[in-house]
Amino acid sequence: MSLNNSSNVFLDSTPSNTNRFQVNVISESRESSAAVTDNADPPHYEETSFGDEGQNRFRISFRPGNQECYDNFLQTGETAKTDASFHAYDSHTNTYYLQTFGHNTVDAVPKIEYYRNTGSVSGPKVNRPSLLDIHEQLAKNVSVAPGSADVVANGEGTPGDEQAENKGEDQAGAVKFGWVKGVLVRCMLNIWGVMLFIRLSWIVGEAGIGLGVIIIGLSVVVTTLTGISMSAICTNGVVRGGGAYYLISRSLGPEFGGSIGLIFAFANAVAVAMYVVGFAETVVDLLKESDSMMVDPTNDIRIIGSITVVILLGISVAGMEWEAKAQVILLIILLIAIANFFIGTVIPSNNEKRARGFFNYQASIFAENFGPSFTKGEGFFSVFAIFFPAATGILAGANISGDLEDPQDAIPKGTMLAIFITTVAYIGVAICVGACVVRDATGSVNDTIISGMNCNGSAACGLGYDFSRCRHEPCQYGLMNNFQVMSMVSGFGPLITAGIFSATLSSALASLVSAPKVFQALCKDNIYKALQFFAKGYGKNNEPLRGYFLTFVIAMAFILIAELNTIAPIISNFFLASYALINFSCFHASYAKSPGWRPAYGIYNMWVSLFGAVLCCAVMFVINWWAAVITYVIEFFLYIYVTYKKPDVNWGSSTQALSYVSALDNALELTTVEDHVKNFRPQCIVLTGGPMTRPALLDIAHAFTKNSGLCICCEVFVGPRKLCVKEMNSGMAKKQAWLIKNKIKAFYAAVAADCFRDGVRSLLQASGLGRMKPNTLVIGYKKNWRKAPLTEIENYVGIIHDAFDFEIGVVIVRISQGFDISQVLQVQEELERLEQERLALEATIKDNESEEGNGGIRGLFKKAGKLNITKPTPKKDSGINTIQSMHIGEFNQKLVEASTQFKKKQGKGTIDVWWLFDDGGLTLLIPYILTLRKKWKDCKLRIYVGGKINRIEEEKIAMASLLSKFRIKFADIHVIGDINVKPNKESWKVFEEMIEPYRLHESCKDLATAEKLKRETPWKITDAELEAVKEKSYRQVRLNELLQEHSRAANLIVLSLPVARKGSISDWLYMAWLEILTKNLPPVLLVRGNHKNVLTFYS
Repeated sequence: MSLNNSSNVFLDSTPSNTNRFQVNVISESRESSAAVTDNADPPHYEETSFGDEGQNRFRISFRPGNQECYDNFLQTGETAKTDASFHAYDSHTNTYYLQTFGHNTVDAVPKIEYYRNTGSVSGPKVNRPSLLDIHEQLAKNVSVAPGSADVVANGEGTPGDEQAENKGEDQAGAVKFGWVKGVLVRCMLNIWGVMLFIRLSWIVGEAGIGLGVIIIGLSVVVTTLTGISMSAICTNGVVRGGGAYYLISRSLGPEFGGSIGLIFAFANAVAVAMYVVGFAETVVDLLKESDSMMVDPTNDIRIIGSITVVILLGISVAGMEWEAKAQVILLIILLIAIANFFIGTVIPSNNEKRARGFFNYQASIFAENFGPSFTKGEGFFSVFAIFFPAATGILAGANISGDLEDPQDAIPKGTMLAIFITTVAYIGVAICVGACVVRDATGSVNDTIISGMNCNGSAACGLGYDFSRCRHEPCQYGLMNNFQVMSMVSGFGPLITAGIFSATLSSALASLVSAPKVFQALCKDNIYKALQFFAKGYGKNNEPLRGYFLTFVIAMAFILIAELNTIAPIISNFFLASYALINFSCFHASYAKSPGWRPAYGIYNMWVSLFGAVLCCAVMFVINWWAAVITYVIEFFLYIYVTYKKPDVNWGSSTQALSYVSALDNALELTTVEDHVKNFRPQCIVLTGGPMTRPALLDIAHAFTKNSGLCICCEVFVGPRKLCVKEMNSGMAKKQAWLIKNKIKAFYAAVAADCFRDGVRSLLQASGLGRMKPNTLVIGYKKNWRKAPLTEIENYVGIIHDAFDFEIGVVIVRISQGFDISQVLQVQEELERLEQERLALEATIKDNESEEGNGGIRGLFKKAGKLNITKPTPKKDSGINTIQSMHIGEFNQKLVEASTQFKKKQGKGTIDVWWLFDDGGLTLLIPYILTLRKKWKDCKLRIYVGGKINRIEEEKIAMASLLSKFRIKFADIHVIGDINVKPNKESWKVFEEMIEPYRLHESCKDLATAEKLKRETPWKITDAELEAVKEKSYRQVRLNELLQEHSRAANLIVLSLPVARKGSISDWLYMAWLEILTKNLPPVLLVRGNHKNVLTFYS
């Protein structure tokens, strides 16, 4: 390989002035020759080699040049030159191998797009390859070209990308603010209110400099703790629009968020009126001084306030950009006004100002004003209550979180810096005004000291003025009398007035923007369905115009009150309630120990946040106890309302996390508690399949497990694992949701297995958690057992044996119509589909009525109308929404009615308990629990037991004594003494005909033939087996006769389940026993406990 050093490129490459690198193809023959040529003069550029070091097929030569091209190579692997003749299998020449790792594999590398929410404004959500995509075996004749996988793996070219990109383009034009203009400016303007100019001097006069600083400090502690908690929450994930509502709702859930969100939005709307009224009062004071009143003070406030709020609405509706510009202008005016005050304190005072109590900085005045001097009716907490609203406003930036470029960074930085700056200003103003102005002054320049007068330590006296008469009569000037002290002290008084205007208008403008934004976020979450109308946004910024006008109406209504003191207290409490919940949200999220709680802002502590929440609640009562009570009552009412409505949202709140932690702790604690018979409760596995397909079976099991025991609806998917797992996973959430929707307190569990019995075995062994493990198996009676395949019968009887092997009780439920209504559901789904098609066709006809050929479509519609499709309507008394009265053709309507029979109130009747064998008491406990339920409470227990004919009364007394010790109420006890009597011939004949198809009849055949038949059909009932258990067969038939005689009219029969000894009784014979035992009877529960006590009469 020879080199041209003048151009610094390979001789066989085309020189380029733009590319920083080139791919140069080197043949092995030329490579050897190049080595000789270049020994003396190595190139001065850097070479990076790929592939086998022994046989380099290409090199990438990096040259000084365009850095962008170099970066492009590092990101995409694109090269300046490729050779189309290279083979795909050549790892040295195929550009696929130059692609960045993760772009040439189906398995994707980590990308932020995979973790976004659907509809994220910061970028499109991309779906990563599923586990099946990278794990499942590829189908035959499907080839994956090298490099093609990166398209799927990294979400390139997916169908939703175009839509997401378009949405991103739409959002690109939206106005977004940084932390200064979006948060810092707004928070400073909202915190610096009229209190700074017209109340802070009075607070210093009452509380003194020392306690005044403490009052400011205590207020700042509340806001700082809230700011820290808010910062932690904001940095724990992407923050969307909604401010305090969004933070609280996503942390504590919709119940807290929905209640405080409505209160907070309303408080901001009323705050607009409060600030506007404060502005109007100042204007009216100026009008009084110039004798320019329009009507009277109250009506003038209404007129000026109404005009002002209309102007502010116009600024807000014009867009966030104009509103932000107005805020900056107002901040500049406010800063100039504050600076004007500090400048005025160093300008030498004149005689007029001295007479009003201003003497510049004086140590004697500072010392005199350092301690408190509360007037009658005032104290520390009353003064604190007046000042605290001046410290609020820290949520002004968070309230427009949806309009910030980076809320996670902007909100903590801007809010905390705003708190610091405003605190310094408040403390500075308090100290300065306390060091310059005396508490009382007459305003008269003639009140100078007479020579020889005793000053008695008065600072004013020491400075040449006698204000002693202020002790006996009211004065108009000084810290405690004049609210315009800052205007007097300032270098130019009108600037302070401009500052007051700026403070009030900026706060009003911030609230006018905040209220609709918070309210829109609340409405978008659809927590209050009636407010959905206000969720709509307009323009590129998604402006809540409807919310603006609603806020305008609320503000206007309160402006017409024209009384600031009426609306101010409850507003402060609304804000404090929000602060309390923000602090509590931070504490709750930390306490729940959720792995999802990972705030980037680390300067927080859960216990400090809890202290902040308690402090906010205490301050609410300090400020105004009755307003605090009203706030809590409203919040509690809204909380109960949202809890009752149960909005369909899932925000991963800390309430959910704490519920999990609490459940886990309780489950672990339960494992340390030993089982005791007094604490026994039925914990059932119910083999319902899909819960909606056998509702009656689930209803009866739920009746004796609701609020007392575990109920797990189980389904076994039988077949190839690949198909079964896919079907199982796709339906689990839907079926659990169905249970919740129908208010059934049960869990859904499913397994995939090669056969039904293996799946049930897995469920029996692995279901449950710790002590909450199933102890009872509930199954439906197999009504079609005579037509069922052999394997189904073996599985059915086998699971009963398995349950007994695992020492689990068994309950078999039989109703006359059977349980499975899956075919009815399929018909209903088909009818609903046809109805949807009919409606769609009707809509198409309406759209095409004016077009030609309309008659053909109408004819088609008329044909569709002849299908006689009727929309299903739910029954009023049915809680199951899938079982409805409908036209089901050949399907039996009785099946639909039977499927809901256990949902109805049973009315007066009896539950007949045939406790023939002692199984530990489960046969008695289940019906007793049923009588405690609302739907079964009118049913009385009748107990039937076996006994000797000559001891009927003794047996009855003994059973009554036992039941009384168990504290189980009963209506009657029957002792049946003729259970062992042979059944009549007709009944026995029915049984013989029933088992005839399954008998072997080996005794009628020669030995060889009989042995052959046993080998070929081992499942059949042999004559020897039938003879061995003939007495038991007699008993089952006889019991049916007795049941027909005594319990034909019962609402429910609970009967001891006969046990088939393994290896002695064939499956078909056992099924015949169950059939003849429960034939032609009301609903029957065949119950057999695990023969361990579940009842006790010991305390």
